[in-house]
Amino acid sequence: MLSLLAHPSLRDCRRLFLRNYEVWINIGVHDFEKRGEQRVLINVDLYVALAETTPAKDQLDEVVDYDFMRRSIAERVSHGHIHLQETLCDDVAALMLTHPKVRAVRVSTEKPDVYPDCESVGVEVFQIKPAA
Repeated sequence: MLSLLAHPSLRDCRRLFLRNYEVWINIGVHDFEKRGEQRVLINVDLYVALAETTPAKDQLDEVVDYDFMRRSIAERVSHGHIHLQETLCDDVAALMLTHPKVRAVRVSTEKPDVYPDCESVGVEVFQIKPAA
């Protein structure tokens, strides 16, 4: 897979990531999905400008804290039933873009337990923050 860091507006960025963050949530459009929680894996890539996130003093407040990603996702999934993975992806991406240091985001969600004959089914979205 070609790195999104090759995109012209992201060449001066670093990529932060959260891999396979496992949540159990009520998600889906079918009746059986609405009766219980399903395992969902969430992946996030944040693209942040090197000039704004290269620590000079080796301090956490100089960078984007990984807790921001986990906390934002946990808050979103706590709001109750979600019909579509597309909605979840879009919502998580929008939350990530609220951080002032985040220039772009890639979010994917996967439901690994839907079909016995494949690893997972999922959705991915990529968004670049509009220039200010």
